Amino acid sequence: MAARLMGYVSASNTPTIVFPTAETITVDYLVIAGGGGGGEGNDVNFNGAGGGAGGYRNSVSGETTGGGGSAETPLGITLGQIYTVTVGAGGAVKTSGSNSVFSTITSTGGGRGGGNGGSGGSVGGDGGSSGAGAGASTTAAGTRTASPVQGFNGGSSSGGNGGGGGGASEAGGTDDAGGGGDGLSSSITGSAVTRGGGGAGGSGSSSAGAGGGGLRSTSGTVNTGGGAGGGDLGNSAAGGSGVVILRYADTRTIFIGAGLTGTESSASGGYKRATITAGTGSVVFT
Repeated sequence: MAARLMGYVSASNTPTIVFPTAETITVDYLVIAGGGGGGEGNDVNFNGAGGGAGGYRNSVSGETTGGGGSAETPLGITLGQIYTVTVGAGGAVKTSGSNSVFSTITSTGGGRGGGNGGSGGSVGGDGGSSGAGAGASTTAAGTRTASPVQGFNGGSSSGGNGGGGGGASEAGGTDDAGGGGDGLSSSITGSAVTRGGGGAGGSGSSSAGAGGGGLRSTSGTVNTGGGAGGGDLGNSAAGGSGVVILRYADTRTIFIGAGLTGTESSASGGYKRATITAGTGSVVFT
């Protein structure tokens, strides 16, 4: 957006150009990356690990960001300036999720779930909330992103079944008790919604993490960054896609550019909210 130029005549009668000061507004954000894909077992009795939830970064005052941290600092956004947004895709089977981005804020994709024995024996990859360790003997859990912390570790394995993927609010369970870690609740949209749950691993009785995780061989929920559940041979699943949610004064409007899928809400409680659910592109506030 082009700045307006304002001229005035000085005491020496020489025209002077004055550039108006750019106006800045405060924008809260919830930026969740794509969840990790589930690991795959080597037969119907030995299951892969659950994928980790996507990294969870939140600036809403009084709420919690992923990994147990306090809410982050809202961003100062200049009206008329272009800002980049990316919504991370969920990871395919045995693949980590993709990062989500708003301006300078990057949430790291959830780590993949490890496979069992003949299916690779890999540990979960690093992520905002890491995928769990594989079902091979004494396999360590995947570790979370350290700085900034965005989630919890996956669960480890000591036997034939993989652990659960880490969630935004807790670690994944271990081995046959390999439930996915739970997600976190945020009211950035005006209603409390839990997102960022890890995928289940281990036995068929293992539970998904609350807030978008996947049960055994079940995909993570879209637009929550949920990790996928680990599965047996040929039955693993993909992680859920992430989401970018922005909250700002109701006197302002956002323009969502080509390449992005998103909507702006009506004014409510002094705010508007933009929910961006897919793609890569730019936004501008006016």
